[in-house]
Amino acid sequence: MARLIAVSNRVSLPRGEKRAGGLEAALQEVFHKHPGAWFGWSGRVVAKGKTSTTVSEIEGRQYIVTDLVEEDYNEYYNGYANRVLWPILHYRLDMAEYSLRDLSGYWRVNAHFADELHKIIQPEDFLWVHDYHLIPLAKALRERGHSNKIGFFLHTPLPPTEILTALPRHEELFPALAHYDLVGVQTETDKTNFARYLINECRLPSRDLQTFLYENRSMRLDVFPVGVNLREFGQWAERGVRSNFVRHVFESLAGRTMIIGVDRLDYSKGIVARMEAFERLLISKPDWRKSVTYLQITPRSRHKIREYVEMDELVSTTAGRINGRHGEADWTPIRYVNKSYSRPALAGLYRKAKVGLVTPLRDGMNLVAKEYVAAQDEEDPGVLILSRFAGAAAECKGAIIVNPYDTEAVAEALAQALVMSLEERKSRHAASVRVLEKNDISDWGDRFIDSLLSVDSEMSAFSRSNGAARLPRHRAV
Repeated sequence: MARLIAVSNRVSLPRGEKRAGGLEAALQEVFHKHPGAWFGWSGRVVAKGKTSTTVSEIEGRQYIVTDLVEEDYNEYYNGYANRVLWPILHYRLDMAEYSLRDLSGYWRVNAHFADELHKIIQPEDFLWVHDYHLIPLAKALRERGHSNKIGFFLHTPLPPTEILTALPRHEELFPALAHYDLVGVQTETDKTNFARYLINECRLPSRDLQTFLYENRSMRLDVFPVGVNLREFGQWAERGVRSNFVRHVFESLAGRTMIIGVDRLDYSKGIVARMEAFERLLISKPDWRKSVTYLQITPRSRHKIREYVEMDELVSTTAGRINGRHGEADWTPIRYVNKSYSRPALAGLYRKAKVGLVTPLRDGMNLVAKEYVAAQDEEDPGVLILSRFAGAAAECKGAIIVNPYDTEAVAEALAQALVMSLEERKSRHAASVRVLEKNDISDWGDRFIDSLLSVDSEMSAFSRSNGAARLPRHRAV
């Protein structure tokens, strides 16, 4: 029987509590319909020679995890993945810190993953690989003789050729995606950007800017926007508002209106600019002083990477400055919290918040925006303010779309949202829900897998007439 083998950098074992996490939530939906295994890093860093790969059977599926040694962790994860690929894929060339050593570790860990997968892959299995950590994995598996259907989904943005080509040795890394049968991205913009790269840089023939020919097989490029389970999240919100946690939060506001932002601590999220926009609201609309509170929930991440430590300090300093300047003894303008909360708890907070403020400087999708919409009471919904540079902007049709770099414009959007009529709020909310229902997470995996399994890997008349393109070989680093 054909199995789905999902592969990602980290594997999240079920722990009962429904935590916030886009990939985990998405794959749980997929595994309800497709039997298989989830493979990836265990999260453990062990001494050299002490690595192991373990298998757990939980709720009818396998979880297969492998360890990393410290050198691999530092070079592959902290180094190349998070200090090179993450900033470049988020259009931040100024933040990328390239080193040949980290690149070597990145390829080495992908080879390690391929070696471990090689031991378990059966001929009828199909694989779904996730995100920028594992771009070369299909190439490594092909080199080990595997002809299985292999799909790849990029959760981040995919920038234009002008940015991709700024990466040293880009001509070896990004073309490796042609070894997949299907490459999925979040938006049409991402798709167009990569199609241009494959044509202009790799010279791959294509009949429709969607199907590309490489050697004796084809690779399909398509859009699969990640969604949320609208019904489930709405049910969580209904229960959440009655929980002790949410009730205590709103009792502490003493009747004040709440604006909410929820983001992992990252420079791509635009948290500092967002706080400054809120401050601009307090200055330009003084009537809102002491009448509104902005809750920013921001779990810390990647705390061993210097840029993230500096970002933590900057956000904390900004919140403290604004509170010190504008706060009163009985009112704190910004509540800044570095904690994670369960998805039901967040759903309750979203439902009670008058405004959802989601203003990343660049984001692949941003599920917080969709979760905020899903959590609302359709009879009295809040207003979503959303960055035009989030992938979700293409679907959240009722949001107030803003440029996150323009603090004046974001402040004006806050003022508009806070006084918006019930009729307009209901209309905007309904417009977003209509679109989001078409991309519910419960169907997302099916769409990707159906597309992957339907990719025609045989030579077509088109491929015979155009010849077979070849990609550059990976150089040893």
